[in-house]
Amino acid sequence: MTNEEPRGADSKSAPPPFPPSQSNGLPDSQQGQFPSSPQGAFPSSQQGYYDPTQQGGYPLSQQQYVQAPPSYGSPGSEPPQGRNVLALVAFIVSVVGFIFACIPGALIVGWILLPIAFILAIVSLFLKGRGKVFGIVGLVVSIVGTIVGFIVFFAVVATSFNAAFGGDTTIGEAPAQTQEAAPQQETQPDEPAVAEQGTRENPIALGTPVSNTDWTVVVNSFNPDGSAVVAEANQFNEAAPAGSHYVIVNYTVTYSGSKSGIAAEVGVDLVTSGGNVIESYDAPVVLNDGMGIDELFTGASATGSQAYLVPDGQDVLIRVRPGIIADDVFVKP
Repeated sequence: MTNEEPRGADSKSAPPPFPPSQSNGLPDSQQGQFPSSPQGAFPSSQQGYYDPTQQGGYPLSQQQYVQAPPSYGSPGSEPPQGRNVLALVAFIVSVVGFIFACIPGALIVGWILLPIAFILAIVSLFLKGRGKVFGIVGLVVSIVGTIVGFIVFFAVVATSFNAAFGGDTTIGEAPAQTQEAAPQQETQPDEPAVAEQGTRENPIALGTPVSNTDWTVVVNSFNPDGSAVVAEANQFNEAAPAGSHYVIVNYTVTYSGSKSGIAAEVGVDLVTSGGNVIESYDAPVVLNDGMGIDELFTGASATGSQAYLVPDGQDVLIRVRPGIIADDVFVKP
């Protein structure tokens, strides 16, 4: 029978410092004691190694860590923004489109590239990244290039239209009787310079040819009192209202173009001393030799007359236009 000791508070024995299985081969008298070691065999706590006598196992100086830079994706950090490639593309396309818009033969290429550059520039302004200044410049260049393109387009159309229906207007030599009378006019030294021939200030004489690339016009005669002629031509012609009268202009047109033209392309009207323009259709009448709308081929001519209703007491000049958009030339009756 085994005698058991009473279990009191003072009878508790302290646990062994090491389990019996971990005696490490030491005698029983040295169990639970740390073996002595020479100085420096184990590092001290001042060198930053583990020391059970220090709070936390390490010196306080080793618990202060250097804060590492925030990694990408952590709260409060943003990755560096890259270059806005779309803005650069918009800038390049707008410059190329602007260059093509200034070339008449390649105008259509500029009109294709400039709208594309405009859209790319708008989109690039809403994207993140550096280099948005290229998007702004591309936007401005695309707008300016479009305006320049329209100007070049209208200039090309006007030049083509002028080449087809007009041309440079030239004035031929005056009739022989006018050339003989000219030397009789002496020029005074104090007189101002003579205006360009064919203007309102210096109109040309009757019978002087007015030409361009397609037409040649010669005013043959001017009848300042044509009311009787109008009355004889057709009984349905209206008489001139009170305070006005009819005048009749007879002229010849000759077509010199490469294809064919209509005589009505040539314009002949009157300009009063007060600056008012009188057209033949303002008071349409039928004449026996009225100018028609004949089609003429190269070298063909047509001669006819037109009547104009002029206020009494007004002097007039005959304005000739050898083509739809040709320059005006004034003829003195």
